[in-house]
Amino acid sequence: MNLMRLSLADVRHRKLANSLHLLLLTLGVAIITALLLISTQISGRLERDADGIDMVIGAKGSPLQLILSTVYHLDIPTGNIPLDEANRWAHNPMVAQAIPLSLGDNTKGFRIVGTTPDLVQHYHGQLQGGRLWQQPMEAVIGAEVAKAGLKLDQPFVGVHGLGAGGHVHADHPYKVVGVLQPTGSVLDRLILTSLDSVWEIHAAHQHHHDADDHDGDHDDHDEDHDASHAEGQGAAPPMPGAAPGYDPSKEITALLIHYRSPLAAIALPRMVNSQSMLQAAVPAFETARLLQLLGLSFDTLRALAGVLIVTAALSAFVALYNAMETRQYDLAVLRSLGASRGWVVAILWIQALVLSAAGTLLGLLLGHLAVETIGRLANTARGVDLSGLVLLWEELPILLLPLVVGTVAALIPAWRAYRTDLATTLSGA
Repeated sequence: MNLMRLSLADVRHRKLANSLHLLLLTLGVAIITALLLISTQISGRLERDADGIDMVIGAKGSPLQLILSTVYHLDIPTGNIPLDEANRWAHNPMVAQAIPLSLGDNTKGFRIVGTTPDLVQHYHGQLQGGRLWQQPMEAVIGAEVAKAGLKLDQPFVGVHGLGAGGHVHADHPYKVVGVLQPTGSVLDRLILTSLDSVWEIHAAHQHHHDADDHDGDHDDHDEDHDASHAEGQGAAPPMPGAAPGYDPSKEITALLIHYRSPLAAIALPRMVNSQSMLQAAVPAFETARLLQLLGLSFDTLRALAGVLIVTAALSAFVALYNAMETRQYDLAVLRSLGASRGWVVAILWIQALVLSAAGTLLGLLLGHLAVETIGRLANTARGVDLSGLVLLWEELPILLLPLVVGTVAALIPAWRAYRTDLATTLSGA
């Protein structure tokens, strides 16, 4: 008698009850697998994008919004800050490096970021072709932007704002002069250019609106006022790593700060928040808050997955117990033909193990397929680049589920089968 063949035959015989157990376990494992893949990839991406950025200085508002908009490029900025004020903090003795960012436009959903070459170096970016920008209206694109269609030496225009439907800056086209290799960071989905490019475009955009609303004399008065304001401020020292020609009357969106010493982590954020009209946000703190918020949702789904798995174990137990009750005479006949008690127990345990193994493997496959589908449907420009084509070491414990669930489900029915008296069962028939 073949033990495995008999077990599989009984599994096929009770299709309805076994299908319910299989479905519940598959859904439970799929949810756990998908959550594990999503949470691991999201947390890993957040850590990579914020690595080396100790603090962000920007306009007053939500600290989390400031981090999301300037470090992860997933939200709308809180506003702009004066360049002379940014320069003051960039030259603070506790600051080792300050990288300016100026946001405001996009192309095909990818953000155009005015900055310095320090941002490329920060993320260890390497050129795949071309060169870095050297003058206004030259741009370097990330790997994901290149996949979306932009190519080296190709002109393109920006759209005002960070979403669709804004004013098209058709009279100020950019030219792609460089393409970056993939870095696995936020750099892959950005279009980088000089700060002067952003200022030039938005100065022209503002002048266009002013011309519609004011007469020439009013415009001249504004220009004289701006010139006298800049002269009164004095020449601010240039920002570290910046090209010459910075005008302190200009504005930027934020500064990415790297501390010179651990002491700065205690003193500098408090100084910025108390001694200026700006705000300082710490990516490590805000990222922890974000992951905590996401964790609450993940914990709820994990609890649901746990309920499904427990329900699957109960359904398997009920199916095996009922099978044992209805097949006591058959099992007794097998024992009278020479099968031992252990042999009968093994049949029940193998049945539960086969069902649990099938549900676990199907659940793993379904979880990976779901995450891959989400990753393909999501918009890369929004920073969602999930993949189901990765295997994690954390998935190995899931493979123990067939043994655990199968053993628990078969425990009581197997014990009943082991304790059944052969003579009593046959005589009762």
